Amino acid sequence: MREPHLILGIGELLWDIVPASPHLGGVGIPNSLLESGAVLPLSEQPARIALLGGAPANFAVMAGRLGNHAIVLSRIGRDDLGRMAVDQLEPMPVDTSVLQLDFDHPTGRVTVEFASGEPRYTIHQPAAWDFFDLTEEWIRLAERADAICFGSLAQRSDPSRRTIQQLAATTTAKCIRVFDVNLRPPFISSEVMQESMGLATVVKMNDDELPQVLQLLGLPAEVPGIQENLHIGAKRLLSEFPGLRMVAITRGSRGSLLATREEWNNHPGFPVKVADGIGAGDAFTAGITHYMLQGAPLATLNEAGNRWGGWVASQSGAMPALPDDVRDAIAAAIER
Repeated sequence: MREPHLILGIGELLWDIVPASPHLGGVGIPNSLLESGAVLPLSEQPARIALLGGAPANFAVMAGRLGNHAIVLSRIGRDDLGRMAVDQLEPMPVDTSVLQLDFDHPTGRVTVEFASGEPRYTIHQPAAWDFFDLTEEWIRLAERADAICFGSLAQRSDPSRRTIQQLAATTTAKCIRVFDVNLRPPFISSEVMQESMGLATVVKMNDDELPQVLQLLGLPAEVPGIQENLHIGAKRLLSEFPGLRMVAITRGSRGSLLATREEWNNHPGFPVKVADGIGAGDAFTAGITHYMLQGAPLATLNEAGNRWGGWVASQSGAMPALPDDVRDAIAAAIER
């Protein structure tokens, strides 16, 4: 029997602190844990819940659910939120054995507020995931990895940026290196974008991010949302970065575009009743990565990404429970 593929999710592991809502579920959290970020006096703070997330962690959990040996490479504080993160990940099919423990900085968290229905994010810093150590253990894993996924947000600090880029450079030539663009103001850097694109074999972004990415790289930007322009933008990225093999552009409920130098494939997406959409893009990334390792064609990659992304969007939170029968049904649909 063949060994499972080794897949690494490298970057932020954090808690989204959101206003309590019946459909979200999540972990109830006392205001005393959030005191450093409080704007109102604690007695006036609205009820909140915590949802575990961070794009690389969401990616790794889904990659594990698809049958891979998935490992989270991140750093948590020696605090209640750090212990809660490990406890929540423990029953999931993801390896947390190499999480780094930080005695000086807190576990990452993001405060989410809503204005006119639109979310606004405060990504608190410093956080433990700003201070990655380049350990021998992490290096050995990178040398063995079949695929890795890293983003732009976790590179907002020099220590983590150096570690992430060194790990990506340490992988073998056959390793799939996925750069997951996650533009979160004010943590946007042309230099990080240029360096990360140069390390990646696959880049994934959404259609709103494409023109921003092109501008950051000094390339002509296209009008977002128009399918023909998405293809033009993807071809510009493939032309600019010789190491890139594929560009993946998600379009929310309208599906996604995958492009290589030889071909491209557009998927219309699936109609789903969206619960909150949290983590759907990360499930998409895990789906296409899993099937790339199987040598599947673009149409299958796109089908897998949209089915798994759509399923997560239809559930609450980024790491919803996945019953065996649901997993098997989705896998069978992809194979068809």
